[in-house]
Amino acid sequence: MIMRAAPRGGNRPPQRPARPPGRPPMRLHTRVSPLLLAGLLAGCATTQPPAAQHAAEPAPGGVAAAAVSQPWTPPPQPTASLAARGERVASAAGATAVPVPAPAPAPAPARAASPQATHAGAGIPLGAPERAALDPLPDREEAYAQEVARKFDLPLPAVEAALANARYNATVVRLMTPSSAPPGVRKRSWPAYRARFVEPIRIRHGLAFWQENARDLAEAERRYGVPASVIVAIIGVETVYGRNMGNFRVLDALYTLSFSYPGTGERDRSEYFRGELAEFLAATIRDGIAPEAPLGSYAGAMGMSQFMPSSIRDFGVSTGGRGMPDLANNPRDAVHSVANYLAAHGWRAGQPVFAPVRMPANASALVDGGLEPRRAWAQLQRDGVQDARPAMAGLVSGGLGDDGTQSWQRSPLGVVNLPNDGAGTVEYRLGTPNFFAITHYNRSYFYASAVADLAAELERRRSSL
Repeated sequence: MIMRAAPRGGNRPPQRPARPPGRPPMRLHTRVSPLLLAGLLAGCATTQPPAAQHAAEPAPGGVAAAAVSQPWTPPPQPTASLAARGERVASAAGATAVPVPAPAPAPAPARAASPQATHAGAGIPLGAPERAALDPLPDREEAYAQEVARKFDLPLPAVEAALANARYNATVVRLMTPSSAPPGVRKRSWPAYRARFVEPIRIRHGLAFWQENARDLAEAERRYGVPASVIVAIIGVETVYGRNMGNFRVLDALYTLSFSYPGTGERDRSEYFRGELAEFLAATIRDGIAPEAPLGSYAGAMGMSQFMPSSIRDFGVSTGGRGMPDLANNPRDAVHSVANYLAAHGWRAGQPVFAPVRMPANASALVDGGLEPRRAWAQLQRDGVQDARPAMAGLVSGGLGDDGTQSWQRSPLGVVNLPNDGAGTVEYRLGTPNFFAITHYNRSYFYASAVADLAAELERRRSSL
């Protein structure tokens, strides 16, 4: 997701206004019981949707300029958006795009939605919206419903009924609206961003989560090659170990972003969200879950790991062989799903996240700002980067691989910039393929660096216990 945001508390929407007219190892995609999927969807990545800028500073209250879910941060510190983390991670898996006529600017709401209370814990509606006199779907929504029903082999009336019950959510639009400040005016602060996530609450709960799920984390590390500390750090950054998985109706969030996305031109990501909405409708309708019931982030991400619907489909792992993974209530499923996601996006077992090096004075010239490592170690040495030769091993930051060698030197690398605009300073690091694997979870240098630093701190604290 991510996106991740300060990253993905308090996502409870106000009164819903009217709607404007207009699977890898161990993943079993068999039918799942309604109770299990309800648990998964009620609390529910990668993960969050991809963002446009990797180094964007977290937007206040949520997903910043990209669509990402919003992790909780301890008060009184403000939340960072997953997207703002630069934008998360959002879901690296491509959603099935369902073409519909290009949306026109959203007009003022024409039909009021019936108020609906929800149970914050389970996400089950306490009162169903009025459905006796629903107007026909607008033409473009009807065309979308027919395409979704055809593509996923779903009953058309069920898709139409779900869309009829979807409500435009103005809070989602507000949180997803990019900042109007030009890039030169927005201030980015890596120290402030880092402090939101590498902090006592996440460290304390992270160590407890590690202790409680040590066997499952060790199993996932053996299977996927991803260190337990990194898995724990991602779940901590995303939802503080399930403490904040979002209070938005996922149906409303995805519907709003599909048909009333707050942007135009390059910023219009409505097609992406229509694909995610289609995946969500397919999963809920097939398994007999009321589409209005599941809760998640304002970008539609769900579970401890904040996976988008397509990421649940592609990277979710059901460890019990019961069908769809339960990412909201089963830590083992969440742990394996996060590890599987990173492994599928280039994680290299035994390598650190950052290589231990000394940067030259002209390090800024080595930054390309991309989300893939492209530089060879030999070339970086010619450019003045020096090996720091650490004395100690550490899977996150020590620099030595499992075999005691610096195997990262044989991998493509990338120089990472972490600016503090207020102070006029920039911290530079050398990212390995594992750093860039984390950016697939949330497309942000800030996000991936915060995950790595939290993982390193958890690793250090646990080794001293």
